Amino acid sequence: MSKIEYSRVGDYYIPNLKIKSRSKVSLGKYGRMRLNYLKEQERAHHNALLMNNKLYDHLIEIDKQAYEMHDRLVEQYKEKRGITEELKQTNQMEWVRQMNMIKGIIEQIVYDVLIIM
Repeated sequence: MSKIEYSRVGDYYIPNLKIKSRSKVSLGKYGRMRLNYLKEQERAHHNALLMNNKLYDHLIEIDKQAYEMHDRLVEQYKEKRGITEELKQTNQMEWVRQMNMIKGIIEQIVYDVLIIM
């Protein structure tokens, strides 16, 4: 265990705490969704991660997994439903309708599996 150094300010000793610098990776949509879920629904888990300085790493990992799952599922659903670039060229409105439907389904799956896990 490391020894904590203190600075004297008036009659008080204040610990010289240093916060480890984080990477410059910003949270994506799913990382922010997970953060909001933890704050609102699982406060104890949020506080534990925060106090152990693991919250940001947890959110980055969830965000990464969610985007990978999202991309994989989009391709699987497109293949399963027969949505091709040819459809995009011939009937763009149908392609957009199908893709929006897939997007909604997949976002709900990702939310259920990774965000509120």
